[in-house]
Amino acid sequence: MTTAEDRTIRLDSARAGSGPATWGQRAIWGVVSRLGDDAPRYNLPVALPVSPPRPVPRVLADLKELLLLHDSLHTRFLPQGEDGLEQVVDGSGELPVDLRTSTPEQVQEAGAALLAELGGRAFDHTREWPLRVGLVESGGLVHRLVLVGAHTGMDYWGLGRLLRDLESVQAGATAASLRDSRSALQPLEAAEVQASPLGRRRDEAARRYWTEQLTAGPRQIFLDPAAPELADDPTRRFPGALLRSPALAVAVGRVAEELGVSDAAVLLGAVSHQLALSSGSSDVLFQVVVGNRFQPAAAAVVSTVAQEALFRLTDADRDFEDAVRRTRSVAFSAFRHAAYDKWALDREVAGLVEKEAAADHSYWWNDTRDPAVTPFDTVERPDVPLSELAGRTELSWPTEFLPRRNVSIAVDALTAPGALDLAMTADPAVISRAGMEQFLRGAERHIVDRAIALEGR
Repeated sequence: MTTAEDRTIRLDSARAGSGPATWGQRAIWGVVSRLGDDAPRYNLPVALPVSPPRPVPRVLADLKELLLLHDSLHTRFLPQGEDGLEQVVDGSGELPVDLRTSTPEQVQEAGAALLAELGGRAFDHTREWPLRVGLVESGGLVHRLVLVGAHTGMDYWGLGRLLRDLESVQAGATAASLRDSRSALQPLEAAEVQASPLGRRRDEAARRYWTEQLTAGPRQIFLDPAAPELADDPTRRFPGALLRSPALAVAVGRVAEELGVSDAAVLLGAVSHQLALSSGSSDVLFQVVVGNRFQPAAAAVVSTVAQEALFRLTDADRDFEDAVRRTRSVAFSAFRHAAYDKWALDREVAGLVEKEAAADHSYWWNDTRDPAVTPFDTVERPDVPLSELAGRTELSWPTEFLPRRNVSIAVDALTAPGALDLAMTADPAVISRAGMEQFLRGAERHIVDRAIALEGR
């Protein structure tokens, strides 16, 4: 039997202030605030084992240090007219904590239920801090910690930073010691930089780059869509496919080393090449999610910093290796222009679309992998030929989604124990389930076949 109890983490005399939201905060808030019942899809839920188990007061004290360290965790957002958004960093307040008491045998089940409950609700950004906490305790000790972040408060990279800082705090660090050990650009400070003359020039340059690439790109990428008659059907469901590939986890690094690029460039080059082959368009575009944490002060902060870069690769159908090699330089230029005022850019893009002067920009790539986490951190690296590993790939269809605005195909790369995952969501009006499977297996095959060829040298 599981019982429930409400606790709180009390925050007093923390850093406080208010000011314009950052570009990243505005971008995510603009998306999430329009989603309605679908908003929880953007939540960032995670359930962690607490090993060894710790007393409830100790876990609450650890979490309080995180609140003191990261301003974003005690921030609310207030709309200001039609084009304004204010971030309000509260210096005091209480964070609710949902405490469940369970038997040792039911701890994992209770944690999963708590994760679904806390993660399945939308955040009220005007009243609620962007973090929910749940604990599962047994015998007075916490065995499971549940955290759910609002996307307005953190992106995937920010969540990774939060979890690493939690490990440091559990090992004895404090908010003060971590703050003294590194520089971190808090969101209010980042907003000041963005409003400065330098920030305005960067914004203008990024939006100019976007409009140039959109004007030059293909107006339609999939030349022969699967079921165009479905395009106006609001009840259609977008299938979600998941390819789990142990071979890809090994092969991507080998190909990256051979071609002298990053493994991220190998993956993006492979999906770009496959998109060209699947669509019939030699030139392809992806909106690529970029972490924007190239500077140490940005890497140390928990916030929503990531935005999209517009990646346009010409002649992507020509050759896999050529596509990968050119991906490196094209991505570098695109990533330099991945920080901007999203609302201002959206207005410019809408103007191009209205004039039928914009390229098809409904294809998305998100490499969510944390460089600090590998597929073989918790499992042994396989000592078998890649050709054997390739036979262990699994393809599943775990979910379906409501129609997504301006999404034809969206592909995520994720780290899994002993494998690399490619998760794909697609509009059935554009590509069928069979086409989705062909796309995912094709992207995998380009990389794995190249790595197998290297084994033979």
